[in-house]
Amino acid sequence: MHAQRTYTLVAACPDQVGIVARVAGFIAEHRGWILETNHHADIESGRYFMRIEVKADSLPFDLAGFRSRFRPIAESLTMDWRINDSATPKRVVMLVSKQEHCLYDLLARWHAGELAVEIPCVVSNHEDFRGLVEWHGIPFHHVPVTAETRAQAFERIGELFERERGDVMVLARYMQILPPELCSAYPGRIVNIHHSFLPSFVGAKPYHQAYARGVKLIGATCHYVTAELDAGPIIEQDTVRIDHSDSVEDLVRYGKDIEKAVLARGLRYHVEDRVLLNGLRTVVFR
Repeated sequence: MHAQRTYTLVAACPDQVGIVARVAGFIAEHRGWILETNHHADIESGRYFMRIEVKADSLPFDLAGFRSRFRPIAESLTMDWRINDSATPKRVVMLVSKQEHCLYDLLARWHAGELAVEIPCVVSNHEDFRGLVEWHGIPFHHVPVTAETRAQAFERIGELFERERGDVMVLARYMQILPPELCSAYPGRIVNIHHSFLPSFVGAKPYHQAYARGVKLIGATCHYVTAELDAGPIIEQDTVRIDHSDSVEDLVRYGKDIEKAVLARGLRYHVEDRVLLNGLRTVVFR
């Protein structure tokens, strides 16, 4: 059974009376069939957020037709918006270093059809996972990163992302800090998994930091990458309880399980257009 084709409208604008009526009225006027709708008014920022899924074949026009007809309404509401077609999967470029658990998990979900994306390539600063990636029929690019080649390496990664028409870059335990130029080039399009319940224990070896502090909960955080290390808007998080008898090695083992699940959920929310940026925060319509 094939998934139903949908158009997903995602929008944010200054909060005011009549937003839902105007948007839903436009869809109804053209006999559009709304399948799912989510709304959130943020009191602090004074902005309104919405996500609406419409049955694609219920409308008398295609995506380009929707955009041209909806544009006057969006402009009158000072709306930031986008609309995407479920028939065009997001293109996910993955970056990985020498820890395989997140890469394995995402490839397994993709291979099983649980993650409806295209993976045009995987990039790594090591050769370790070439065989695994190529077994899946995915091109593998080895881009070494050294102090001498760092600038050229990240320029190459940006070129690959553009060449492959990437929609989102996923750092699946890619253990290099991206340069500010790359972060600013793709705001809200680079997704990272950090092995800590941010904002606690940023940077290197967070499980060791957590163990040293004797915490009773450890976690993982999926977030967008910004120029400030481990400080981008948070998409998803989870935790697991630990106690005094757990070693650092136990924490790392528990943490890997959380990292896989949190990254998979965060990426799914992103590719399903369920995440909207709200300054340093996010609105996530699960």
